[in-house]
Amino acid sequence: MVEDLERLLDVTFAALADPTRRAILHRLQNQTLRVTEVAEPLPISLAATSKHIRTLERAGLVTRTVQGRDHWLTLNAGPLAKAAYWISSQQRFWEANLGALSTYWGEPAGGRLE
Repeated sequence: MVEDLERLLDVTFAALADPTRRAILHRLQNQTLRVTEVAEPLPISLAATSKHIRTLERAGLVTRTVQGRDHWLTLNAGPLAKAAYWISSQQRFWEANLGALSTYWGEPAGGRLE
């Protein structure tokens, strides 16, 4: 189970590491779009966009539906929610431990991690 979560986090963060893929996800936030509509505003070729989309599909962040000649893309936020939960748990851990360390040294905690 932990290995599955770690693999999910690895592919999710790898997919999110690229600004083009983040832009694609942003475009899909509130709508389902054809591949050509996703590619239109990007400063790269349709072939390069397709490679980015395949990376997002492998990470489970995008699902594709084929209707005739049209390929429709939809955002799947499930992996993002799991990544956000992991980040949140890490933040809580470090805030608690840094607060304890500050107390030990007699210094103010200094607020949240940024």
